[in-house]
Amino acid sequence: MINWTLYKRGIRESWKMLAIFAAVITMYFTIIISMFDPALGSALNEFAKAMPELMAIVGMTPATAELVSFLEAYLYGFIMLVFPMLYCILSANKLIVRHVDRGSMTYLLSAPVKRETVAFTQMKVMVTGLFALVFYATLLGLVNCEISFPGELNIRKFILLNIGALCLQLYVGGICFLSSCIFNDSKYALGVGAGIPVLGFIIQMMANAGKELEKMKYATFFTLFDSEGIIAGEPDAIWGMIALCAGAMVLFSSAIVVFSRKDLHI
Repeated sequence: MINWTLYKRGIRESWKMLAIFAAVITMYFTIIISMFDPALGSALNEFAKAMPELMAIVGMTPATAELVSFLEAYLYGFIMLVFPMLYCILSANKLIVRHVDRGSMTYLLSAPVKRETVAFTQMKVMVTGLFALVFYATLLGLVNCEISFPGELNIRKFILLNIGALCLQLYVGGICFLSSCIFNDSKYALGVGAGIPVLGFIIQMMANAGKELEKMKYATFFTLFDSEGIIAGEPDAIWGMIALCAGAMVLFSSAIVVFSRKDLHI
């Protein structure tokens, strides 16, 4: 069902964007990990004590003094949510709706290739990039922690945390890709595809701000990614990961069906 020529072309066109996001993640991971101090506490923890509300908004409140909890708070409450999400938004727009908007989809469909194959191939390009980005972050974290603090990181919990982050980003990617398949105009696809996850993230930040707004977290799918619960091994957090993964499959499948049946006007 995959067109390998189209897939290789998509990967070639995506590597620069992936390299930029990887560079940003490298910078943040390197800086944050270097600030961990298992004996005396970190500068970030001191900042959290001084400005607890601000740090809580972006989820930077470590539950324990463990290295994995430190990484969960300072990297997986904001950095590993925002940058992979931006990749999903940009990639989905680039792979489908931009071709329709510019008329270049005509050339993709002029070959004896089914629409389902085109949509599935473009989806695979996006998912491959997302897997690569999260895998790189996982490897980067493991290597950095082993060099700076050998034996301090709970590797199993850290890998599970990254699997959870991947499940969340696949769900975000599903939203963006479905929007890209529904609309023929890039501005509408971006408005909906980016608007839903960004709004969800803002609601999550507001819910983190205080007890008065805490119940707002149930209005967004971001609450299914319970990073603290994941590293604590809580069953509800694991089920949240499964729900996100299942939802992503539904969204991507729906996107392929929509693209296959829509009137493209090309």
